[in-house]
Amino acid sequence: MSNYKQGTLCIQAGWNPKNGESRVLPIYQSTTFKYDSSEQMARLFDLEESGFYYSRLQNPTNEYVASKIARLEGGIGAMLTATGQAAIFYAILTLCSSGDHIVSSSALYGGTYNLFSSTIKKMGINVTFIDQNASIEEIELAFKPETKAFFAESISNPLLKILDIEKLSKIAKRQGVPLIVDNTFATPINCRPFDWGADIVVHSTTKYMDGHAVCLGGAIVDSGNFDWMKYADKYPEITKPDESYHGLVFTGRYGKNAYIAKTTMQAMRDLGASQSPQNSFLLNIGLETLHLRIPRHCENALAVAKYLQSCPEVAWVNFPQLPDNENYELAMKYMPDGTCGVLTFGLKGNRSVAVKFMDSLKLISIVTHVADARTCVLHPASHTHRQLSDDQLRESGIVPDLIRLSVGIEDKEDIICDIQQALDIIKSNL
Repeated sequence: MSNYKQGTLCIQAGWNPKNGESRVLPIYQSTTFKYDSSEQMARLFDLEESGFYYSRLQNPTNEYVASKIARLEGGIGAMLTATGQAAIFYAILTLCSSGDHIVSSSALYGGTYNLFSSTIKKMGINVTFIDQNASIEEIELAFKPETKAFFAESISNPLLKILDIEKLSKIAKRQGVPLIVDNTFATPINCRPFDWGADIVVHSTTKYMDGHAVCLGGAIVDSGNFDWMKYADKYPEITKPDESYHGLVFTGRYGKNAYIAKTTMQAMRDLGASQSPQNSFLLNIGLETLHLRIPRHCENALAVAKYLQSCPEVAWVNFPQLPDNENYELAMKYMPDGTCGVLTFGLKGNRSVAVKFMDSLKLISIVTHVADARTCVLHPASHTHRQLSDDQLRESGIVPDLIRLSVGIEDKEDIICDIQQALDIIKSNL
């Protein structure tokens, strides 16, 4: 199936039923799996054989859906997690121990920024935030001998900055660390970071991959391209004997799959934020229409962005597909078919004007979610990023009037009409 296009992979990849098996991916709703001998079970626990034995580590439904996501991203393997935050945490934790360091773009989702700046810091893992648009020389100053990873988002949430993946991948390679890219907003339909030199991709599958706001989930995808043995002393967790598996060396046993195997067999084993088979099943249904939904999201968002630019009540509009946007050239390089359905804008006036506008919407819902089939809206400074200090908000680029609009796949004229009636209410109250 390697030569099939993305639309075919969305539907066909992962589950390939044999004669007489269910055509639709089954839900393996079981915690455990039976074997005929104690010896075989022992070999599974020692990683001497592959197979399913406990759903915290591996479950057939999860495995087939993870395989589909890996195919879509062009990776060699993937694993599912309970949430996108768990995916990011595990992706970093597999590489880092206390005393280690990561470099990250400062243009991040608020939860990720807090994970890096606060939570993993308590574990002794430090971070240096950089401006991803800074010069190569300036970015390279952030790296240290103990730096283990370079992290950024292909489309940042909510600033919608487009990552120059090729530039950052070259920096990562010179520094001898993997580039980890959160590709949640772009999805592999619009961008495949591995094609531009990224090493690991993470997703909040809760967003566009599910697309219907019905199941939480995350994914980690391994390109198989990072040469762990070249930097064996830097990554002993992967290249040296693992005492928790009787001295097993993951690069020796799994080769190019060493990273994803290590993440699954240790981070998931010990921390347990596993995907439920039911959620994997629902995710797979969402993936089957991903290639159809994403173009509609992008088309609708562009129409709404152009409309907002024409409104006198609107102070500014940020959408990378607009030709006058500062990210337009990067968007056309990495995502020529479209970016995503999310845009941001600000209204003239203070924060209360933004709140009144949002409260006046009828079709569009105020929710913490984004990348849903239904159009939804959020005020990041008051909601997703409210845990950040004023200094952190400014560093993240979150201004008080910023409204994040996630444009769904309804009729674009109805979306625009709802925005117009809310703007009319604002005008009448001025």
